[in-house]
Amino acid sequence: MKGFIIALQFLTRLPTPRVEADEAAFAASMRWFPAAGLVIGLLVAGAAWIGQHIDPWSGALAGLAMWVLVTGALHLDGLADLADAGGAAHKDRERLLAVLADPHVGSFGVVAIVLQMIAKLVLLHGLIAFGLTPLVIGVPFAARIGPLAWTLWLPPLHAGLAARFKDSVRGIDIALWGGAFIVCAVFVPAILVTPLFIALWGWRISTTLGGISGDGHGAGIELVETGILAALLATAAF
Repeated sequence: MKGFIIALQFLTRLPTPRVEADEAAFAASMRWFPAAGLVIGLLVAGAAWIGQHIDPWSGALAGLAMWVLVTGALHLDGLADLADAGGAAHKDRERLLAVLADPHVGSFGVVAIVLQMIAKLVLLHGLIAFGLTPLVIGVPFAARIGPLAWTLWLPPLHAGLAARFKDSVRGIDIALWGGAFIVCAVFVPAILVTPLFIALWGWRISTTLGGISGDGHGAGIELVETGILAALLATAAF
Protein backbone atom coordinates (compact mmCIF):
# COMPACT_ATOMS: atom_id res chain seq x y z
CA MET A 1 0.00 0.00 0.00
CA LYS A 2 2.92 2.35 0.67
CA GLY A 3 4.05 1.97 -2.92
CA PHE A 4 0.57 2.81 -4.16
CA ILE A 5 0.50 6.03 -2.12
CA ILE A 6 3.93 7.04 -3.41
CA ALA A 7 2.79 6.34 -6.97
CA LEU A 8 -0.26 8.55 -6.42
CA GLN A 9 1.95 11.30 -5.01
CA PHE A 10 4.23 11.14 -8.03
CA LEU A 11 1.65 10.77 -10.81
CA THR A 12 -1.18 12.90 -9.44
CA ARG A 13 -1.94 16.03 -7.46
CA LEU A 14 -4.37 14.21 -5.18
CA PRO A 15 -4.11 14.66 -1.39
CA THR A 16 -2.53 11.56 0.15
CA PRO A 17 -1.29 10.48 3.57
CA ARG A 18 2.26 11.49 4.39
CA VAL A 19 4.71 8.60 3.99
CA GLU A 20 8.46 8.36 4.30
CA ALA A 21 10.12 7.12 1.11
CA ASP A 22 13.77 6.41 0.46
CA GLU A 23 15.25 5.96 -3.01
CA ALA A 24 14.38 2.25 -3.12
CA ALA A 25 10.76 2.82 -2.07
CA PHE A 26 10.33 5.55 -4.67
CA ALA A 27 11.71 3.33 -7.40
CA ALA A 28 9.52 0.40 -6.35
CA SER A 29 6.43 2.63 -6.55
CA MET A 30 6.56 2.24 -10.34
CA ARG A 31 5.00 -1.19 -9.83
CA TRP A 32 1.84 0.66 -8.79
CA PHE A 33 1.63 3.02 -11.76
CA PRO A 34 -1.28 1.14 -13.38
CA ALA A 35 -3.24 1.30 -10.12
CA ALA A 36 -2.68 5.05 -9.97
CA GLY A 37 -3.89 5.15 -13.58
CA LEU A 38 -7.12 3.46 -12.52
CA VAL A 39 -7.74 6.21 -9.97
CA ILE A 40 -7.10 8.83 -12.66
CA GLY A 41 -9.51 7.04 -15.00
CA LEU A 42 -12.26 6.95 -12.38
CA LEU A 43 -11.95 10.68 -11.77
CA VAL A 44 -11.83 11.57 -15.48
CA ALA A 45 -14.84 9.38 -16.28
CA GLY A 46 -16.70 10.79 -13.29
CA ALA A 47 -16.10 14.38 -14.37
CA ALA A 48 -17.13 13.54 -17.94
CA TRP A 49 -20.30 11.83 -16.70
CA ILE A 50 -21.28 14.91 -14.69
CA GLY A 51 -20.54 17.27 -17.58
CA GLN A 52 -22.42 15.18 -20.13
CA HIS A 53 -25.67 16.02 -18.37
CA ILE A 54 -25.30 19.43 -20.03
CA ASP A 55 -24.16 18.12 -23.44
CA PRO A 56 -21.40 15.85 -24.84
CA TRP A 57 -18.98 18.72 -25.44
CA SER A 58 -19.35 19.90 -21.86
CA GLY A 59 -18.73 16.34 -20.70
CA ALA A 60 -15.61 16.10 -22.86
CA LEU A 61 -14.30 19.41 -21.56
CA ALA A 62 -14.99 18.42 -17.94
CA GLY A 63 -13.21 15.09 -18.46
CA LEU A 64 -10.21 16.73 -20.13
CA ALA A 65 -9.99 19.40 -17.43
CA MET A 66 -10.00 16.71 -14.75
CA TRP A 67 -7.32 14.77 -16.67
CA VAL A 68 -5.06 17.81 -16.63
CA LEU A 69 -5.85 18.83 -13.06
CA VAL A 70 -5.43 15.41 -11.45
CA THR A 71 -2.12 14.73 -13.22
CA GLY A 72 -0.82 18.29 -13.05
CA ALA A 73 -0.12 18.01 -16.79
CA LEU A 74 2.89 15.92 -15.74
CA HIS A 75 3.26 13.93 -18.93
CA LEU A 76 2.61 16.82 -21.31
CA ASP A 77 6.04 18.18 -20.44
CA GLY A 78 7.66 14.99 -21.73
CA LEU A 79 5.56 15.13 -24.89
CA ALA A 80 6.65 18.72 -25.54
CA ASP A 81 10.32 17.92 -24.91
CA LEU A 82 10.25 14.94 -27.28
CA ALA A 83 8.47 17.01 -29.95
CA ASP A 84 11.09 19.77 -29.73
CA ALA A 85 13.89 17.19 -29.85
CA GLY A 86 12.25 15.53 -32.83
CA GLY A 87 12.32 18.85 -34.64
CA ALA A 88 16.10 18.87 -34.27
CA ALA A 89 16.57 15.24 -35.29
CA HIS A 90 17.35 16.16 -38.91
CA LYS A 91 20.70 17.57 -37.75
CA ASP A 92 22.37 14.89 -35.61
CA ARG A 93 21.81 12.86 -32.46
CA GLU A 94 23.91 15.20 -30.34
CA ARG A 95 21.69 18.13 -31.30
CA LEU A 96 18.59 16.02 -30.55
CA LEU A 97 19.86 15.17 -27.05
CA ALA A 98 20.84 18.79 -26.41
CA VAL A 99 17.34 20.01 -27.26
CA LEU A 100 15.83 17.24 -25.16
CA ALA A 101 17.83 18.45 -22.15
CA ASP A 102 16.75 22.08 -22.66
CA PRO A 103 14.02 22.96 -20.09
CA HIS A 104 12.45 25.56 -22.40
CA VAL A 105 9.48 24.67 -24.60
CA GLY A 106 9.81 25.46 -28.30
CA SER A 107 7.30 25.76 -31.11
CA PHE A 108 7.21 22.03 -31.80
CA GLY A 109 6.46 21.37 -28.15
CA VAL A 110 3.64 23.92 -28.04
CA VAL A 111 2.05 22.47 -31.17
CA ALA A 112 2.33 18.93 -29.77
CA ILE A 113 0.56 19.92 -26.53
CA VAL A 114 -2.21 21.75 -28.39
CA LEU A 115 -2.79 18.84 -30.76
CA GLN A 116 -2.78 16.37 -27.88
CA MET A 117 -5.41 18.37 -25.99
CA ILE A 118 -7.59 18.74 -29.09
CA ALA A 119 -7.29 15.03 -29.82
CA LYS A 120 -8.33 14.01 -26.32
CA LEU A 121 -11.19 16.51 -26.29
CA VAL A 122 -12.60 15.29 -29.62
CA LEU A 123 -12.17 11.61 -28.74
CA LEU A 124 -13.78 12.05 -25.33
CA HIS A 125 -16.70 13.82 -27.00
CA GLY A 126 -17.12 10.92 -29.41
CA LEU A 127 -17.17 8.32 -26.65
CA ILE A 128 -19.65 10.36 -24.63
CA ALA A 129 -21.89 10.80 -27.67
CA PHE A 130 -21.96 7.00 -28.08
CA GLY A 131 -22.81 6.57 -24.39
CA LEU A 132 -19.45 4.97 -23.64
CA THR A 133 -18.15 7.26 -20.90
CA PRO A 134 -17.37 4.37 -18.49
CA LEU A 135 -14.81 2.98 -20.96
CA VAL A 136 -12.56 5.95 -20.19
CA ILE A 137 -11.82 4.44 -16.77
CA GLY A 138 -9.50 1.84 -18.24
CA VAL A 139 -7.50 4.16 -20.50
CA PRO A 140 -5.05 5.67 -17.96
CA PHE A 141 -4.72 2.26 -16.32
CA ALA A 142 -3.72 0.49 -19.53
CA ALA A 143 -1.39 3.27 -20.68
CA ARG A 144 0.56 3.15 -17.41
CA ILE A 145 1.51 -0.46 -17.97
CA GLY A 146 3.74 1.02 -20.68
CA PRO A 147 6.42 2.44 -18.34
CA LEU A 148 6.86 -0.98 -16.74
CA ALA A 149 7.42 -2.58 -20.15
CA TRP A 150 9.74 0.18 -21.36
CA THR A 151 11.77 -0.01 -18.17
CA LEU A 152 12.35 -3.74 -18.63
CA TRP A 153 12.99 -3.42 -22.37
CA LEU A 154 15.06 -0.27 -22.84
CA PRO A 155 18.27 0.96 -21.19
CA PRO A 156 18.15 4.31 -19.38
CA LEU A 157 19.08 7.18 -21.66
CA HIS A 158 20.98 8.96 -18.90
CA ALA A 159 21.30 9.10 -15.13
CA GLY A 160 17.85 10.55 -14.58
CA LEU A 161 14.38 9.45 -13.57
CA ALA A 162 14.26 6.38 -15.80
CA ALA A 163 17.57 5.15 -14.41
CA ARG A 164 16.16 5.30 -10.88
CA PHE A 165 13.36 2.93 -11.92
CA LYS A 166 15.56 0.52 -13.89
CA ASP A 167 16.03 -2.20 -11.28
CA SER A 168 12.61 -1.89 -9.65
CA VAL A 169 10.40 -3.56 -12.26
CA ARG A 170 10.19 -7.35 -12.29
CA GLY A 171 8.71 -9.81 -14.71
CA ILE A 172 6.07 -10.70 -12.12
CA ASP A 173 4.87 -7.10 -12.14
CA ILE A 174 4.24 -7.24 -15.88
CA ALA A 175 2.52 -10.62 -15.47
CA LEU A 176 0.21 -9.42 -12.70
CA TRP A 177 -0.83 -6.22 -14.45
CA GLY A 178 -1.03 -8.11 -17.73
CA GLY A 179 -3.55 -10.44 -16.09
CA ALA A 180 -5.61 -7.49 -14.88
CA PHE A 181 -5.40 -6.03 -18.38
CA ILE A 182 -6.72 -9.26 -19.94
CA VAL A 183 -9.68 -9.21 -17.54
CA CYS A 184 -10.38 -5.64 -18.63
CA ALA A 185 -10.12 -6.67 -22.29
CA VAL A 186 -12.80 -9.34 -21.79
CA PHE A 187 -15.29 -6.52 -21.23
CA VAL A 188 -13.63 -3.96 -23.56
CA PRO A 189 -11.95 -5.88 -26.42
CA ALA A 190 -10.82 -2.71 -28.21
CA ILE A 191 -8.33 -2.05 -25.44
CA LEU A 192 -6.27 -4.98 -26.76
CA VAL A 193 -4.54 -2.48 -29.08
CA THR A 194 -2.60 -1.21 -26.05
CA PRO A 195 0.37 -3.62 -26.34
CA LEU A 196 0.78 -2.59 -29.97
CA PHE A 197 0.98 1.10 -29.06
CA ILE A 198 3.36 0.34 -26.19
CA ALA A 199 5.60 -1.68 -28.52
CA LEU A 200 5.53 0.99 -31.24
CA TRP A 201 6.58 3.70 -28.80
CA GLY A 202 9.32 1.52 -27.37
CA TRP A 203 10.63 0.85 -30.88
CA ARG A 204 10.46 4.57 -31.72
CA ILE A 205 12.39 5.54 -28.59
CA SER A 206 14.93 2.79 -29.16
CA THR A 207 15.67 3.82 -32.75
CA THR A 208 15.73 7.58 -32.21
CA LEU A 209 17.24 7.96 -28.72
CA GLY A 210 18.69 4.56 -27.89
CA GLY A 211 17.19 4.54 -24.40
CA ILE A 212 14.29 5.60 -22.21
CA SER A 213 14.09 8.74 -20.08
CA GLY A 214 11.49 10.41 -17.90
CA ASP A 215 10.41 12.42 -20.93
CA GLY A 216 10.13 9.21 -22.94
CA HIS A 217 7.86 7.68 -20.31
CA GLY A 218 5.69 10.79 -20.11
CA ALA A 219 5.31 11.24 -23.84
CA GLY A 220 4.61 7.54 -24.25
CA ILE A 221 1.84 7.60 -21.66
CA GLU A 222 0.18 10.56 -23.39
CA LEU A 223 0.37 9.02 -26.86
CA VAL A 224 -0.76 5.58 -25.74
CA GLU A 225 -3.75 7.13 -23.95
CA THR A 226 -4.76 8.94 -27.12
CA GLY A 227 -4.27 5.80 -29.20
CA ILE A 228 -6.52 3.79 -26.87
CA LEU A 229 -9.21 6.48 -26.95
CA ALA A 230 -9.09 6.45 -30.76
CA ALA A 231 -9.37 2.65 -30.84
CA LEU A 232 -12.35 2.69 -28.48
CA LEU A 233 -14.11 5.29 -30.58
CA ALA A 234 -13.32 3.55 -33.87
CA THR A 235 -14.75 0.29 -32.53
CA ALA A 236 -17.91 2.05 -31.43
CA ALA A 237 -18.31 3.82 -34.77
CA PHE A 238 -17.71 0.80 -36.98
